[in-house]
Amino acid sequence: MGAPMAENLVKRQFHVTGFDMRESARTALVAAGGHAADSAAAAAEDADTLVLMVVNAAQARSVLFDAGALAALGPGATVILMATCPPGEVEAIAEAVTKTGRHFVDAPVSGGVKGAQGGTLTIMAGTPAESFAKARPVLDAMGDKVFHVGEKPGQGATVKTVNQLLCGVHIAVAAEALSLAQKAGIDGAVLFEIMGGSAASSWMLKDRGPRMLEDEPPVASAVDIFVKDLGIVLDAGRAAKAALPIAAAAHQMFLAASGLGHGGRDDSHVVRAYRALNRKPDNDI
Repeated sequence: MGAPMAENLVKRQFHVTGFDMRESARTALVAAGGHAADSAAAAAEDADTLVLMVVNAAQARSVLFDAGALAALGPGATVILMATCPPGEVEAIAEAVTKTGRHFVDAPVSGGVKGAQGGTLTIMAGTPAESFAKARPVLDAMGDKVFHVGEKPGQGATVKTVNQLLCGVHIAVAAEALSLAQKAGIDGAVLFEIMGGSAASSWMLKDRGPRMLEDEPPVASAVDIFVKDLGIVLDAGRAAKAALPIAAAAHQMFLAASGLGHGGRDDSHVVRAYRALNRKPDNDI
């Protein structure tokens, strides 16, 4: 998702220097009118804003502290963390960043690759009002629904945690519904056409459902991403002493799909866990 987000910043006339481990991503940024660096620190050098779109909090820490990106930033610069991370981890990273005199914006996103490409992401920011105001033009270039959810870093991550609970459950229950229909002899394509126009519909059903019928859909978001994200959800539930039985069941299905070897495949492959339980061959779609 980071690549199209960077390209939207370029389109809005921001001077963008980016770094990605993949050479193909760096090449694409240059083709879009941006600039590529050969390290995270080089990308951050004297910048007034650093946008981090990584997989998890460990990667965010590595980029900021181990790779030297934070130290390379200009004085008073703003760090915007847009990855899905545990709220407590975000708070700790924010404290370390703000101790250097820089601003920190906790701003996870929702909307997937399509939203990143279209500049229509939903962004939920937790940060003091002053920091939010500084970051707002950058956020507006990447999303069309930008919310200031609170004054403290970690609050954006908390809202994203709730978002991921719903997303993960929606995907898993769509797979469960497909599994029941197919066991009962109902064509999956017909099922999703009907359900997509009914009260049972959801964004995830319309987006992921058809991909569950494909043998090898392109990876928009991997199974292991939801293993991580629903793990964050369950950790938040334990911390708050909130019962989350449905989220826990969905997490188990993503874990099962990962255990079957589908961790790096599209998250619609959670349906493979149901097929394994129901003894339905993967090639019978």
